[in-house]
Amino acid sequence: MSQNHNNNAVAKYPRMGVILSSGGGRGVYAHTGFLMALETLKLPVTALAGCSAGALVGGIVASGTPLPDWIAALSKVQRKEFWKPTSLPGLLWRMLRDKGRGITGISDTKRAIAFCRKNLRAKTFEGCQFPFYALAINLDSGEKIIFSEGELAPRIMASAAIPIVYQPVKIEGEYFCDGAVVDFAPTDAICCLHNLDVVIVHHVSQRFDKNKSIDHVLTEPWTLLKITDRLLYRNRPWYLSDEGASSQRISSQRCPCGCGAIIIVIEPELPELTWPMTQGGTQVLQEAQQQTIDLLAPFQTALQTDPRGMFPKMVNPDNS
Repeated sequence: MSQNHNNNAVAKYPRMGVILSSGGGRGVYAHTGFLMALETLKLPVTALAGCSAGALVGGIVASGTPLPDWIAALSKVQRKEFWKPTSLPGLLWRMLRDKGRGITGISDTKRAIAFCRKNLRAKTFEGCQFPFYALAINLDSGEKIIFSEGELAPRIMASAAIPIVYQPVKIEGEYFCDGAVVDFAPTDAICCLHNLDVVIVHHVSQRFDKNKSIDHVLTEPWTLLKITDRLLYRNRPWYLSDEGASSQRISSQRCPCGCGAIIIVIEPELPELTWPMTQGGTQVLQEAQQQTIDLLAPFQTALQTDPRGMFPKMVNPDNS
């Protein structure tokens, strides 16, 4: 099924793709700030793919919701709109009575899906302003799935259904959960599919901190989530710089598939935002927006005219 894309910018040269990584609650605010920066720099999006937090933000923007409207919604969002944990006594009773049978997550996803629906302008992938893709994992088959058609809200939430935190989302008889289990950012969803000249990856996933022992993790809030993070983020994805150069906030390379597109990766330094808090989200949004502007502004003209020709200048970008 084809998508109904009404954005005139997608027909112009150059063609720019955007990848938004997983990143929890912090990622929702960070990706919003990143997309605001692209608007400020007048860099139109041709196609977008997202995972988890990236799927949420990407889907809402791709649906046609203006960024100022989305930011206004974020500024007043309440935890109860996306998170309703099962009562502790009820959870313990089911654990004892049923030996945990049927318990798949702390919270169901009904409220979160309703929150998505409320903020979407278009309701389906086919109605998006430009091609949009959301990464999830199929729990029935264990396969990596990239959604590109059908109703947006449940598929966005399926991509963002963090294991243990949320129950899996049932779609057409099968169960799906957070795509970060298999891939932080689905670069393969758009890179060579849409004849892109440049792909900008905004990577805000947690890092595996080898300096923190598990004993230290046990003293932190939401220990169970911290342990899950350590399992999910133990490996750095291929598109990031070497671990020894983790302070490098922007890097570039050619697409490994051979299509010639330039892959630009931005990995900002952002404040922490502990799940499921929203306080402090505005600061994360503003930091991500400003860092993106600072990092991309020197290349703005090249990105607007000939991004493939800018590659030699970005091999060793100035990260000072």
